[in-house]
Amino acid sequence: MLGCEGEAVVRRWLTLVTGLLECLCFAGAVFGWASLVFVLKTEGYFSYLCVNTTGVNGTQFLDCSAQDEQFSLVFTIASFMNNFLLLPNGFLFDRFGTMVARLSQDFKRTKFVLFFLLSALSVLLFPALSCISVGGIMFLVTNMQIGNLFGSTRSTIITLYNGAFDSSSALFLIIKLLFEAGISLRASFLFLAACGIIHLVRTFLLLPRTHIPYPLPEGYTYGINCGQTKTFSPEQTAAIASVQSEDVTEETPFNKESAEKVATFWECFLSKFFLWHLVWLSVMQLRHYLFIGTLNPMLQRLTQGEPSLVSTYTNAFAVTQLCGVLCAPWNGLIMDRHKGKPRKEADLRASVLSLTLTALQCVLFSICASTPFLPLQYLTFILQVLNRSFLYGGNAAFISIAFPPCHFGKLYGMLMALSAVVALLQYPCFTLVKGVLGGDPLYVNIALTLLSLLAFIHPVCVYLHCCGLAAQRGKPKDTLPSPSS
Repeated sequence: MLGCEGEAVVRRWLTLVTGLLECLCFAGAVFGWASLVFVLKTEGYFSYLCVNTTGVNGTQFLDCSAQDEQFSLVFTIASFMNNFLLLPNGFLFDRFGTMVARLSQDFKRTKFVLFFLLSALSVLLFPALSCISVGGIMFLVTNMQIGNLFGSTRSTIITLYNGAFDSSSALFLIIKLLFEAGISLRASFLFLAACGIIHLVRTFLLLPRTHIPYPLPEGYTYGINCGQTKTFSPEQTAAIASVQSEDVTEETPFNKESAEKVATFWECFLSKFFLWHLVWLSVMQLRHYLFIGTLNPMLQRLTQGEPSLVSTYTNAFAVTQLCGVLCAPWNGLIMDRHKGKPRKEADLRASVLSLTLTALQCVLFSICASTPFLPLQYLTFILQVLNRSFLYGGNAAFISIAFPPCHFGKLYGMLMALSAVVALLQYPCFTLVKGVLGGDPLYVNIALTLLSLLAFIHPVCVYLHCCGLAAQRGKPKDTLPSPSS
């Protein structure tokens, strides 16, 4: 029989593994949109928008550009909701805790999936995909706190969950392959709706009702342990974390010494660290969203509409997404490589390399995506999944390093919400390509590649701040540079 300490260790690892599986199987399914579009076109969704058109040489062909535009709009709205609703959901999570946040989103997600199943109306794709998207991102947010249970590898755990979130986009590939094997789309989505039971079981049995604090209090437990239920209210959790933080040697730009007052939410939000991090995330996220949302039309153009080639490259893209869970921990190891070292700015200095590599990957990915050469798209897919894993894992890890833990949910939600507003530009870009540019995205791709260069400003700012801390080491505390200055 395991003792109380043994049970706690088993529970922690069981929570980690099941959370990883939850993110891997369900959380980021919406980003496998290209695979689902292939099935939806076969099923006739928005097919009424396809019209017979006469070409320049007098031949008749079926023009489905309006159908592609509708599918792009569905993904644009779903990806916007995925990020923007993290703002209220982040406040909900910080205020009421894990259980309330998960139950509210899982209910909406299951309801709209069932609603979609009961009707074949194309217009229901808009609410259905949006709710799948929003419910999925909350699985990620509520699971990232599990990293607090593994102190020295906290950033690695956070990036691992983000990698699993990326890899879950392969879910729609599985649905596509099942569809080609004779399993109906309705049956697949009915199974997804039934999986809501798994999320409920995990919410009640393997996660705390409120939060997992950081730093972790001495002897912290949650759930049922040794026959007793030990729970913490949000106020108790905050108080415990506050007391524990007095003994923490790790420094953030907004908590230079534990004896000083922790910065307020608005001080963090208006700092140059947050604003440049917002730019860093927004420009790269826009590039990824436009690529994912327009992948099917791009493949149609490069393959000259050959269905078998489109299917092959769509499958290749979806398979590479599975590698997200393998790529993301590399970034976490970069962020964690200075854990335990005496220099207080070590974690921030470690993040400089992560932020720079992510920006460089995005530029390389964008250049490959802009090149109209079909075989090169295999390399594009690899760079895309590598960069996306680094982007979202590094984003969450940087927020946890640079700002006080008590503001994580709010700052993360605000960051994702504001970046979602920028991501709305993907639809005007798609319309511009289909209209004025006659279906050729070259100029838009070049513009986005140049825009991606703005992401390099953020790591430069962090590096200069770390250099300032190093130069001021040994001087009075009130002379230390502030990232908001």
